[in-house]
Amino acid sequence: MKNPGPPASRPAPRTGSGTRPAGASASAGRVRAVGNRPPAVLVVPAVAAALLVLLPLGYLGVRALERGAGYAWEIVADRGTVELLGRSLGLAAAVVAASLVLGVSLAWLTVRTALPGARAWGVLATLPLAVPSYVAAFAWVSAAPALSGFAGAALALTLACFPYVYLPTAAALRGIDPAQEEAARSLGAGSLRTFLRVTLPQLRPAAAGGGLLVALYVLSDFGAVSIMRYDTFTRAIHTSYRASFDRTPAAVLSCVLVVMTVLLVTAENRTRGRAGHARTGRGASRPAPRLPLGRLRVPALAWCAAVAAAAVAFPVATLGYWLAVGNSATWDLERLLSASWSTLAVAAAGAAITTALALPVGVIAARYRGRTARLLEESAYAGHAVPGITVALALVFFSVRYVYPLYQQLPLLLAAYTVLFLPLAVGAVRSAVLQAPPVLEDVARSLGRSPLQVLREVTVPLAAPGVATGAALTFVVIMKELPATLLLRPTGMDTLAARLWDETTVAAYAAAAPYAVMLILIASVPAYLLGRHRP
Repeated sequence: MKNPGPPASRPAPRTGSGTRPAGASASAGRVRAVGNRPPAVLVVPAVAAALLVLLPLGYLGVRALERGAGYAWEIVADRGTVELLGRSLGLAAAVVAASLVLGVSLAWLTVRTALPGARAWGVLATLPLAVPSYVAAFAWVSAAPALSGFAGAALALTLACFPYVYLPTAAALRGIDPAQEEAARSLGAGSLRTFLRVTLPQLRPAAAGGGLLVALYVLSDFGAVSIMRYDTFTRAIHTSYRASFDRTPAAVLSCVLVVMTVLLVTAENRTRGRAGHARTGRGASRPAPRLPLGRLRVPALAWCAAVAAAAVAFPVATLGYWLAVGNSATWDLERLLSASWSTLAVAAAGAAITTALALPVGVIAARYRGRTARLLEESAYAGHAVPGITVALALVFFSVRYVYPLYQQLPLLLAAYTVLFLPLAVGAVRSAVLQAPPVLEDVARSLGRSPLQVLREVTVPLAAPGVATGAALTFVVIMKELPATLLLRPTGMDTLAARLWDETTVAAYAAAAPYAVMLILIASVPAYLLGRHRP
């Protein structure tokens, strides 16, 4: 049965046998771009977002070349810099690989198999988003000091980051039309071959996007690597800023980190390609039948329980211990509530602004090809691997020089959150738009709708669940952000993360415990909703 779309519709993908099944949707085909030039209604806000993200990079360029290109190159070519590069990339590679294993396996078990309590396990798989990486690192190193170093940093960051892979992969599994898998099995392909040849290629954009976010998170993390005493670029940059008034070495190291980010985004773009999995065939979508686990039921349950215990139960139990036995823990209720309210306010405002700016960038990345679309998407990711302290100092420099009334005001802090976390929202929007059938937008345009009307009446409603997921994810990570918050928060404003770090730096772990517990409790609400979400 042929699709009722226009003649330019994409052909349905072939199954493992090379035969095109009747009635199969075009979910794995190449997403047909609307055109090489996106409309101005998308380009203008996307350019504004890119300029905001590139602002700290301009600061880095000025600082890095302040003493000449020769001095900057000496820092780049230094043996210590090369070692930092290897250590940072090695840690990122290990965490990405482990996160892909955890995220994809848990997504498959909770979405596509008859796992007992699948919905509950899905919620538990998202709750690590509520545990800051520096809290997880402290919990593990306090229980097993021998874990400090690479192993401890990789463990803490993996347990904190794998939900970035789990969430988009699970969403993609729910959105994929099962007709292709059923057709492949009817043609003699086994379960493993069907997964590798039909399902996995359709999961590649979601998994690759999640892996990219994990890599960028690891490269920009400061708290976990500091607690685990593992030297990476971020720790070296922070030490350089604190140890000397000369900002040039730190700026040069930050530039190296930005180049690494651009290379990672480019590599992910090529790995992802232009594949999408929008369903364009007739009929209503239906959920895929859940596969029985049989003898694998007990190992699957043990795997899910082990991950939940390591990522959620253990850090929470450690905090409970400090609350129970610590003599320095003082429950200043007024200060705790004030910090909680400030955290909620800035996280909500930051998530709203970031998602609004990510929407045009994500639509362009999903629907258009060409140099403009590629540059806008890569620009959105450029600031994510820049350390928070560097972003904060760049914004301080800019505000003092050009917009002094914004210095130590809330808008400057919100701008830092947008620079740091725009990729989270862009990735969610892009994935959601890729799943929305582009033929519906073609129909709207053929009926005389303007680009803005198409965006408002067709694209955004279809992608709304994914956009909401990106907003919730951004809200959670803003709550946990530390370096930029410490430098840019308005005078007199405390957040839970800032109070937690202030107490932790003087080893008052019991005093920090109430703020850590409150931070986890608040962040667990959107994390729980993300786990229960079924688009």
